[in-house]
This record gives sequence, structure tokens and C-alpha cells, in this order.
Amino acid sequence: MSQLRISRRAADRLRADHLWVYRSDIESADSEPGAGTLVSIVDSRNTPMGTALYSSSSQIGARLVSRSAQLTREQYLADVRERVHQALRLRREIAPTTAENNAQRLIFSEADDLTGVVADRYNDLIVLQLLIQGTAQDDVRAAVTNALRNELAANGEPLTIWERQDPRIRELEELAPAGSEPLFSTLSEAAPAKTVFTLNGLRFGYDVSAGQKTGAFLDQRLNYAAAARRMAASGRAGRALDVCTYQGGFALHLAQVCERVTGVDQSMSALEAADRNLALNPKLRAKVDWVEADAFEMLRALDDASRSTSAAKQSLPIAATPAFDAIVLDPPAFAKSKRAAEGALRGYKELNLRAMRLLAPGGTLITCSCSHHVSLEDFTGIVTAAAADSHRRVQLLGIRAAAPDHPEVLTLPETRYLKCLICRVS
Repeated sequence: MSQLRISRRAADRLRADHLWVYRSDIESADSEPGAGTLVSIVDSRNTPMGTALYSSSSQIGARLVSRSAQLTREQYLADVRERVHQALRLRREIAPTTAENNAQRLIFSEADDLTGVVADRYNDLIVLQLLIQGTAQDDVRAAVTNALRNELAANGEPLTIWERQDPRIRELEELAPAGSEPLFSTLSEAAPAKTVFTLNGLRFGYDVSAGQKTGAFLDQRLNYAAAARRMAASGRAGRALDVCTYQGGFALHLAQVCERVTGVDQSMSALEAADRNLALNPKLRAKVDWVEADAFEMLRALDDASRSTSAAKQSLPIAATPAFDAIVLDPPAFAKSKRAAEGALRGYKELNLRAMRLLAPGGTLITCSCSHHVSLEDFTGIVTAAAADSHRRVQLLGIRAAAPDHPEVLTLPETRYLKCLICRVS
């Protein structure tokens, strides 16, 4: 096993219960590690720090998997199986499968001490991602798959496990493109790639071959419900606008209580999926429509038209008046790196400023950020700055995060990424 000597800064981070060693903190190696192999980590005094998975390409050069030194591959795989068991046990406590909710994140990488492994459940389908050189290997794939099937389909319950690849991450990790065959299925010889799952009692379609990441944003599950509760309690449930609606998560939840809901997204394929989801829920109260548009361009045009001529208003796909009773802002991550954070804050400010101007007095703003590199403090600060510039009185009614099946580890700030502010705009 190769031995990596790391800087004092990296050793201090590991002692504080972080798990990553950046490539710039690797001072030396006694031999060249193989891609994805286990390596021994020592500090500058050669004190053992533990065993890690090595990446030959990532800026995260090593990810700690055990505080034990010289962990064998067999011991690591045994740990993987046990940690899958513990992750599923936690989900049974905090996000149990019910008729109302039969989708949840089962494994959340470092948050479940399973670095480089993510698994989401959508009813009878599980989507697995093995994201780094150390986990995108046959023995890890078998260990995770067998642990999942033994826990979730021990008596032949309907279940299919698919591995889904993230092309961008595989490119960064210098991993070859992988196939899309199911890893396991109890359902039929022709393993299904589609299903229907429920969130908060609403029905959503899922297709393994479509959508972003593993497919749906399960981390917003409780925030969807909170947004609908807020609208019902506000007494203002006329028009709602869901910006960056994706497949209609917020829009369909608001449609339970509002009279009119418009979902906006720049992806037509996402809107087509949202419309199929709408058809799965025929008893919703609201009239729902979808608009293909860029979020910034749409809000800018609505904002300008709300203070302009009637001719300009008539050219918009969404009526600029009367004002909206609720606006949801749920854009994709603007900041993929620390260097991008400043530009991300400018983008968040523009979206929130224009949304505040478009809300009726007493309206609700639900504004989100999933950028890890934008902290809750910074995000709240930029929404505050938008409130000042809008000359509206904005009351913060709630600060929310990801659903508990996406747990945060206090010593791993990377697991703390989703912010959701619920505000009343006077």
C-alpha cells in the first residue's frame, strides 16, 4: 500500500473530522499509488492518520475511509456493507417509506461515511451513482448492490437497481463511459426503467434515462410542503410563479392551494416531464401552465413590463398584472467553485430583487440556493440587499434546508448546501 505524507494543514483538517485531502496538501508518496487504490495517510511526523481512497485526477487527491491505518481491501468492503446497512437504518427512522412518500435518498456519500456513493429510491427503482475512481469498481459495486438488495428485497419485494453515470464527473475522474444495464431486478427479465413515485401524496413520473443527476430533487421534499402550507395560511392564494420549475415540484405543490400556477424553465424536456406529472394529479385545484424561458430574461421582462406600457405587457407569455401572490426561485447551482461565488451572489440578487417587485403586498417569496460555495449567511445577506433595493418590507418567516434523508455532518461543510428562505413581502 502506498503511503502519502500530507501537510500540517491537511492533518489538522483530518483531526477535526474532515475527510478530504487536497492534491496541493500531498507532500510526498513512497510509491506511485494506482488510480482508485487504498493508500495510507501519515502526517509530517509520519504519524498514521488512516486509510483513504486515492484519485489520480481529482483535486481531492485522497478521501479518508477509515481512521485505521493500512486497511485492507477486504476490510474496506466489509465497512462499505456495514455503512450501507447503517444508512438504510437511519432512513427508516427519519424518512420511512409510506404511501404518501415512497422516494428518498438512501445513501448520501460522505454524510453516510460512504464517500463517492449516492443512491436514491423512486418507488420500486433505485438509482446508484459511483462517483470516484475508488468506488467506480466492480467490488464496490457488488458490495453496495448486494447490501441494498439484501435489505430492501430480502423477500422478493419489487425492486430494480440501476447505475446511472454522471458524464461530467466521470470525465473529471478520468473514468471510461459505463453502460446503463440494471445491476439487479426482482421485477422481470426486462427490468423497468420507469416508475411513478409519491412525494407528500402527489404523484411524479421517473425515468432512469432522463433528468439531472439521479433524476428528481428529493432534497426539496419538505420545502415543497412548507411552501404549500404557507400559501394556504397566507390568505393570498391567487397567482403563483415557479421560476426554474424543472419537473414541477414546487408548482404542483402550490397547485393544491392556488388558483393559477405558472412554471418557468429553459428546458423544454423538463417542462414536458412537468406536464406529464401534472396529468398524474388531475384533482389539483389550480389551472397550471408552463412557459419555456430563461429565468433572468423572464423576470426582467415581467419587471419592466409591470411598470411600462400596455403594449409591452401584451407581448409577454405571462401577464405582468395583477401582481403575483407567490414566487418561487429555485435555480440550479450558480457557484460550482469558490471563484464563482461572487458572480453567483450577483445573480441571486437580481432574481430576488425582480421577484420582490413583482409580488403583491403580503405575497410570499420562496427563494432557494443549492450552491455549497454560497453560505447561508451570504445568501441571506444578498436577499436582504435585494429587499433594501426593492424598497419592500420583507419578513423572514422560515429558514429551511434539505430534507433529513440528506443529512448534514457538522464537520463536513460540503454536506450543507441547500438553503430555502420563506419570506413575506409587504
